[in-house]
Amino acid sequence: MKTPLIIGHRGACGYRPEHTAASYRLAVEMGADFIEPDLVSTKDGHLIARHDNVLNLTTDVAKCQKFTTKKTTKIIDGESIEGWFSEDFTLQEIKMLRAIERMPEIRPENTEYDGQFEILTLDEIIALTKDLEREFDRTVGLYIETKHPSYFTSLDLPLEPPLLDALSKAGYTGKDAPIFLQSFETENLKWLRRYTQLPLIQLLWLEGQPADIPLRGGSLSYDDMATPEGLRDIALYADGVGPEKSHFILAANAKGQLDPARASSFIADAHAAGLAVHPYTFRRENAFLPADLHSPGGDDKPGQLEEEMLLFMELGVDGVFTDNPDIGLQAKQRFL
Repeated sequence: MKTPLIIGHRGACGYRPEHTAASYRLAVEMGADFIEPDLVSTKDGHLIARHDNVLNLTTDVAKCQKFTTKKTTKIIDGESIEGWFSEDFTLQEIKMLRAIERMPEIRPENTEYDGQFEILTLDEIIALTKDLEREFDRTVGLYIETKHPSYFTSLDLPLEPPLLDALSKAGYTGKDAPIFLQSFETENLKWLRRYTQLPLIQLLWLEGQPADIPLRGGSLSYDDMATPEGLRDIALYADGVGPEKSHFILAANAKGQLDPARASSFIADAHAAGLAVHPYTFRRENAFLPADLHSPGGDDKPGQLEEEMLLFMELGVDGVFTDNPDIGLQAKQRFL
């Protein structure tokens, strides 16, 4: 029996604002095997931890009068978005901002931490990880996602070269390093495979195409990539896949119930291709759970997340992305 990994999705963002030192630290305290930083670039080429380059989603930039004129509208991966963008800020300016809760309506208790934590660079996350390893006397892995890589490359701010440079300087080299590099796009993963043996993960969104595919005139969709043939193609450059759990592995039935007998062949197909399977995202609130795992109350109330994660572990996944690493650890202990 293979022990499934507990991946602290953006840290322990079910309890602290995402991608903050407090969120990463809490994830490790709760037993996460890996913490997951998402990376975007600043105007001056520094890699910082934000799930999006749209800063107003997770920082207080909208309240900063100093940056009012930086608000604009851009086309990101084919979508028109209005806001403030990381690539328009220097690192010095980014350090003036503070993190806020992304989902205040679902996690109002997290808003108590709004404004307390600065935005971290990749180098600062690596240093924090090393400190946590010493403090907890165990390995803490990094599970890094590059966000909008084709877009940043088009701005002459490619994410991959500075990422590999920082990791190499920190001693992360070779296929056995406690690290994964992941992306929803394909070409950047293929580029990475040419220059590193670090484990790579192809993420699969529940609809559409990787953003780089139409840029090259291609028609490949995420659903195509999830077929047995598509998974074999992924195995030519990646070591695993990160599928959206409900779309690719097990969707609730018409009554909102999870029936393991209805699970797809995705896990078996991926394993047959030699790929690990790390589905996302397991969250404790009713809003993110199938109806049969809800608790009484509204969308923000904690439901039976442990039961959901246990079911997916029993189906054979190799790891889980979760906002709630403590519940993930409980599920893993029951599974083992």
